[in-house]
Amino acid sequence: MKLRQVDSAALDALTHRGRESVRVLWRARVLQLLAEGWTVVGVAEAVGVTETTVRTVRRRYREEGLSAALHEKPRPGAARRLTEKQASEVVAMVCALPPEGRARWTVRLITQEAVRRGLVPEVGRETVRELLLRHDLKPWREKNYVGKYGLSVSSTPRR
Repeated sequence: MKLRQVDSAALDALTHRGRESVRVLWRARVLQLLAEGWTVVGVAEAVGVTETTVRTVRRRYREEGLSAALHEKPRPGAARRLTEKQASEVVAMVCALPPEGRARWTVRLITQEAVRRGLVPEVGRETVRELLLRHDLKPWREKNYVGKYGLSVSSTPRR
C-alpha cells in the first residue's frame, strides 16, 4: 500500500505526539506498517489487532482518506424511551403522594401509574429506574402519611 506524502507526515506527527486515543494510534501504526510493505497478518500481530481491523483500516484509507481510516463515524444510538415532557411528568408524579392505600412509591407502581394516568403509552421498569437515578429520587425509602393537620409528612428527608 502506498501512502500520500502528506498523509505519511501527518501519521508521523500523530504517532510521535501521542495525544490521541489508543484506537487512533493503533490505526495510524497499521497504516504505517502497511506502507512499509508488511503483510496483513504481520501488521495484525505487530500492532495487536485483528486481521479484519487491518483490512478495514486499509479499505477506509483507500476509499475515504486518512481521517476516515483513523476515526470512527459517530454512532446514532437508541432513541430515548421518554420525551423530556413525559420524564418531567413522571418525576412530578413521584414527588407527589403515592396512590391511596399505598405507603410509598415502588418502581413497579410508578410504571403502572404512569401508564394508567396516560403520562406515557408504555414504559419499562428499567427506564423508570434510570429516570429516578438521574434525578436522585428514592421514593421507596420514604413512607408518607397524613399528619395531624392534614399535611403530608415524610418519615425520611427527601434528597
